[in-house]
Amino acid sequence: MTVGKKVLMGMTSAELKETVKALGMPAFTGGQIARWLYQQHVMSIDEMTNISKQNRERLKALYTVGTMAPIDCQRSVDGTVKYLFPVCCDSDTTDTKGRFVETVFIPDEDRATLCVSSQVGCKMNCLFCQTGKQGWEGNLTAADILNQIYSLPERDRLTNVVFMGQGEPMDNLDAVLRVTQILTADDGYQWSPKRITVSSVGVRSKLKRFLDESQCHVAISMHSPLHEQRLGLMPAERAMPIAETVDLLRQYDFTHQRRCSFEYICFAGLNDTLAHGREIVKLVQGLECRVNLIRFHAIPGVDLPGADEQRMERLRDFLTQHGVFTTIRASRGQDIFAACGLLSTAHKNPIGPMGPISPISPI
Repeated sequence: MTVGKKVLMGMTSAELKETVKALGMPAFTGGQIARWLYQQHVMSIDEMTNISKQNRERLKALYTVGTMAPIDCQRSVDGTVKYLFPVCCDSDTTDTKGRFVETVFIPDEDRATLCVSSQVGCKMNCLFCQTGKQGWEGNLTAADILNQIYSLPERDRLTNVVFMGQGEPMDNLDAVLRVTQILTADDGYQWSPKRITVSSVGVRSKLKRFLDESQCHVAISMHSPLHEQRLGLMPAERAMPIAETVDLLRQYDFTHQRRCSFEYICFAGLNDTLAHGREIVKLVQGLECRVNLIRFHAIPGVDLPGADEQRMERLRDFLTQHGVFTTIRASRGQDIFAACGLLSTAHKNPIGPMGPISPISPI
């Protein structure tokens, strides 16, 4: 990306129209640029051939598309691919240039899901999550979030995007909402909101805004229905109790296409008992939702026992029998540290806790 130029990617159609008007061009040119970016996926302004050469030169003097290809990838035996993307844009509050984020592509028969990151690291410090051990190094801009989709080699195969990579999406809500707006806009990607799921530990004020301003699916990290136990696993429980989060969710309609789900990592003998099942049933009573049970993937320095298949099936069957639709999520990409809770770029970021980055060969 050209140093010193502003980035077009990540702008909405309305913002693009204001941008071109400020340069003395007709407003409709902004709509043309939006379609070139988000429907044709051009890599340069010169490819926008229905814009006059004179206007393209005006744009090029100040702007660039803003794409950055992944600089490394790892491929799992199960077909999952983990990409390393450079962060190229500064956010309004943090300097994230020179850092990196991980993005995971998960093919599965007729579905292809991309797990995108919204921050470099994460503030939430959940006990079981490697990203939390990295700490928070900055928010991604809308351009850097969108680039994980735009510059993905398998982009045209995507059926779904989940904001479940590095970071707490609600902690960077302005950028996340901007990306979901572009993905669902008529002159954007033209996706249905039901192809997009945004996760959260339950940042109450931000979650309410997301539910009000977006029709995308929401996934809440529960991991225990009990306050004290969840607090031990997730420090965010102190300010964002799961009971209050569920009360907020009850104010919204999930009986049609929009979906509410709860993520639940199972720890043997800790949160996977039938007593926990009864508390989950009580907690979500009256809320149209589903529970996704997830295997725990061990991380260094954390002494938590993962539940085996039999224990997870017993909890799934109990919840299902008591009216809570429950599935066991297939674990993907564990051999390349791409599975749930394993993403981290701490050792790759220049000022990360593990020191300077090593040279990485382009793919």
